[in-house]
Amino acid sequence: MSIRFTAKVRRGVAALTVVAGLSLGVAGCSGGGNDDKKPEASTSASSGGEAGPSAQQGSDEALAEVKGEEGLVLTIDSAARDAGGFVTVSGEIKNDGAEATRVPIRTRGDETEIMRHGASLGGATLVDSGNKKRYYVLRDTDGRPLTTTDMPRIKPGASIPVFMQFPAPPADTTKVTFQLPTFAAAPIEISG
Repeated sequence: MSIRFTAKVRRGVAALTVVAGLSLGVAGCSGGGNDDKKPEASTSASSGGEAGPSAQQGSDEALAEVKGEEGLVLTIDSAARDAGGFVTVSGEIKNDGAEATRVPIRTRGDETEIMRHGASLGGATLVDSGNKKRYYVLRDTDGRPLTTTDMPRIKPGASIPVFMQFPAPPADTTKVTFQLPTFAAAPIEISG
């Protein structure tokens, strides 16, 4: 094989990986457009005379809310396992502080490969205590993390959507601990 052919193949694979990652991110962040129907389902379930909340009623709640530096709060809305063997963690980072701020650069972690690609959430990990494993953010063939990157300055009271993609733990593992540098750790449950 020639060097040119190998370089073309690598570029093609990199482009395909980026497109796949972006499409998964968009699919994970989309609301599906049926937000108006969810409260009705919860209302009808609670009108049946149940005394306590059911598991379905709590499904609209965040999986975790963790505080970071400078008034930033990360809310994790979902951790969804897909058939391709990935877990996509989606949520938002909100600025509860009094001044505009940026997500700290330390959230990208300290791996040289990820640091070369600028600001990201590449330092995030999922810890599976039962199997004693740690899952790091996935990367494309150029080493770019499959996470939200180039995050803007966040005004007070504003928020930005974020996502991170990880390799999926074994199917029987549903509870993991989410960790992101500069934010507190939080237990979350994987769906799907």
